Amino acid sequence: MQGRVVGRVAELWRFPVKSMAGERRAALELRWTGLLGDRQYAFHRAANPSRFPWLTGREVPALVLHRAAFRDPEDPRNATVEVETPAGERLPLNAPALHAALEAVAGEKVALIQIGRGAFDAMPVSIGTTAGLAQIEAAHGSALDPRRFRLNILIESDLPESALAGLRLGFGAAPDAPALLVAEGIQRCAMITLDPETAARDASVLRTVAQRFDNELGVYAAAARLGVIREGDEVRVID
Repeated sequence: MQGRVVGRVAELWRFPVKSMAGERRAALELRWTGLLGDRQYAFHRAANPSRFPWLTGREVPALVLHRAAFRDPEDPRNATVEVETPAGERLPLNAPALHAALEAVAGEKVALIQIGRGAFDAMPVSIGTTAGLAQIEAAHGSALDPRRFRLNILIESDLPESALAGLRLGFGAAPDAPALLVAEGIQRCAMITLDPETAARDASVLRTVAQRFDNELGVYAAAARLGVIREGDEVRVID
């Protein structure tokens, strides 16, 4: 593969259930619809007919404290999902007790849906860089847990995410390595105010991103060539 090296893959994450905590993986398969298993399930507000009916951390902050993982992580298309609740209880995703608990905190009826293409807000893959996160931390004046931003791919790089916009990135050195076409910056919402360990809100995080970075952190991307992306892969600009 030709092209200059801009970094390496530091972390890979997928989120089996929208707004719940994700699972870090050493390798993830890139498909046309995104990273296999990412946002495959979502809870939605049953009586909400809007274009955004999802039950998210914006309505129920405790969702980010529920840890969802595929029981067979190598076969997310067919595997069931288990959720570890904030109390440490492990429940199947379709367990009535889990649904009842979420309805209690949401104050309304909720339902579960499986979406093979992924329940994404905009585009299927989100990318961040260590340099970009460092800029946010410097502007904010304190360290910020990268999990707060729910990125799929964190690249160790000296470049901020904005420098990647419009580029085609290859992962690994093979001529047919998987590739992503990077689009525009990700407009951020109240989800980034939630601490991933406590679910406590800190509105100043969103204020920093909005005021200092035009409300953008990370970049969206879509598949340009399929394959398996691995932690440690070199990330190259494809000419």
